[in-house]
Amino acid sequence: MPNDPVNQHQLERGLSLTQATAINMIDMVGIGPFITIPFIVGAMKGPQCLIAWLVGALLAFMDGSIWAEMGAKWPQAGGSYVFLQNLYGKWGKMFAFLFIWQTTIQAPLVIASGAIGFSQYLTYLVNLTGWEQKMVSGALVILLVLLLYRNIKTVGKISVILWIITGGTFIWLIASGFNGFNSKQAFTVSKDAWDLTPLFFVGLGQASLKTAYSFLGYYNVCHLGGEIKNPERNIPKSIFISIAGIAVLYLGMQIMVLGILPWQEVAKSQFPISLYFEHIYNSGVAKFATGLILIIALSSLFSVTLGYSRVPYAAAIDGNFFPMFGKIHPTKKFPHVSLLFLGAFAFVFSLLFKMKEIITAIVTMRIIIQFLGQAFGVIWWHYHKPKEPRPYKMRLFPIPAIIAIIVWLFILLTSPLVYIAMAGGIIVTGLIIYFFWQRRAGKLLPVDISS
Repeated sequence: MPNDPVNQHQLERGLSLTQATAINMIDMVGIGPFITIPFIVGAMKGPQCLIAWLVGALLAFMDGSIWAEMGAKWPQAGGSYVFLQNLYGKWGKMFAFLFIWQTTIQAPLVIASGAIGFSQYLTYLVNLTGWEQKMVSGALVILLVLLLYRNIKTVGKISVILWIITGGTFIWLIASGFNGFNSKQAFTVSKDAWDLTPLFFVGLGQASLKTAYSFLGYYNVCHLGGEIKNPERNIPKSIFISIAGIAVLYLGMQIMVLGILPWQEVAKSQFPISLYFEHIYNSGVAKFATGLILIIALSSLFSVTLGYSRVPYAAAIDGNFFPMFGKIHPTKKFPHVSLLFLGAFAFVFSLLFKMKEIITAIVTMRIIIQFLGQAFGVIWWHYHKPKEPRPYKMRLFPIPAIIAIIVWLFILLTSPLVYIAMAGGIIVTGLIIYFFWQRRAGKLLPVDISS
């Protein structure tokens, strides 16, 4: 079996169900939902934006069923890297390499985008020039590496603390809106809201892309599969608990914001949640709430960086990536080289790039190989190996996988062509590199892909 668990014996299974769920949930709730609300409301032009949040939740549950089944079956470090190898047989190493190739670009970009979003949201509290924002985002990446440079059990304890802060902030946010809540304002839509024109579906697709981005992270526990206690049971549970909890919090947040602020005002605001608290209380409370939002953003980046640092490690110990990434810290027992390199590239990206449409680029880049690749792969696996043991079996197979495919394709095809072309270009480039290296001596990539 590719990437056999025996080869990962140096990792410590130290994360409990509570800690795994905490890592998932703080990954999901970063700066994303707080900066995407204006885009989502604006794209849907009113309270019907709730549909986009429901589409995001549906997609997370359906796609989460795929991750739950694979995570329970192959609980190893690397997540998708391991899954794609096992799902596609002799072509598995090619798909796995394409995932690694894509990850080397988009993983540091994801971390950098969160750090950039953090620095931009900080401007609600402190006036910062462009260069000062870059300094903040770069310093944040360094802080993340320092926080993660420790044993996984300690990381798990830190995650629970950050999870409590995240959940408490959302509960306070939702509860604060009850007194002044205007149900008519929150749920009344214009007469032309349900005109099912192509423009409506384009708006829904773009809004759903943003909600999908806000839900991403429900699978982070799979990247840490080699460090989860009782993974066959805890990985599926942590995925579904995370999605259900975050879906309730996101819907509650969006409904409350619409019930307090006119949607036109929300769509134009750079700091919708801070404006929400300012409207209910005062500017002092709004600043305090903004501080909590920034802690949540830091928490998410903490979890994201943790999960992604295990992907190059998994490829390295399998012989499909540079061997240095497979090194384990001698006393703290975590892949420290992989973490340091990931942090270094994220630091550089945080200084070079701006936020703009980076969210669209990240999601579009991942849909084809990772999400669609796994959805089609799990169907293929079921029909070609129906008797293979599955510690967790997808409920109502293959309906969740088919729904996930349909929604991912809808989001992909309603994305701007430039980002679709970008995703295609990365895949084509990866294929060229893969087959070029395969023709060589095979030091970095195995020549034999028949296993």
